[in-house]
Amino acid sequence: MVTGKRLADIGYRAFSASMMMLTVYGGYLCVMRGYRYMKRQDQLKLAAENQDPDVIKD
Repeated sequence: MVTGKRLADIGYRAFSASMMMLTVYGGYLCVMRGYRYMKRQDQLKLAAENQDPDVIKD
């Protein structure tokens, strides 16, 4: 039989693990957003140099 202390310990570990996973996922989302932003800026710079109107308009 599971005691109250053991159940609380399992719940704490599960909660901590889920928070760690959310933190890692949030970091991943931030990094990907920054990567897409930098890539878009490079595309816009290249389009401005080549005067390509199809890429510049959003």
